[in-house]
Amino acid sequence: MKVIFLQDVRGKGNRGDIKDVPDGYAQNFLFKQGKAKEATPKAMSELKGKQRAEAKQRAEELEEAKQFKAKIEDDKTVVQIQSKAGADAKLFGSIPSKQIAQALDKQFGLKVDKRKIDLPEPIRSLGYTNVPVRLAPGVDAVIRVHVTQQD
Repeated sequence: MKVIFLQDVRGKGNRGDIKDVPDGYAQNFLFKQGKAKEATPKAMSELKGKQRAEAKQRAEELEEAKQFKAKIEDDKTVVQIQSKAGADAKLFGSIPSKQIAQALDKQFGLKVDKRKIDLPEPIRSLGYTNVPVRLAPGVDAVIRVHVTQQD
């Protein structure tokens, strides 16, 4: 029996796949659990329409991410953060990704989720630091952060 998977089923198929499975497995497990539905011509055309809509939405999100990347990587976009530091340019404390995201929003009005900022460990020294940001799959940007001495 041909079925369309509505959810990922380990070892059998992923969401959106059309596969042949035994009749009993389809009736007694997949349909009852809501993990699949029968692959009728109507259901197949609905699936193709949904896949086209999802592809269009992904393309729009990718384009938005590329435009956002251009804004972030502009030469004028340098996040200024002030922090207390010792004589050897080491900070008293550190600057985590949350603080970078807040400063970017406050200074330039650009909102970035702190979880998208790929900072392996917090910034602990004065000066310029390039901080990678994962905006979307395949779209990575770099935020320039300038940490200065607080008076």
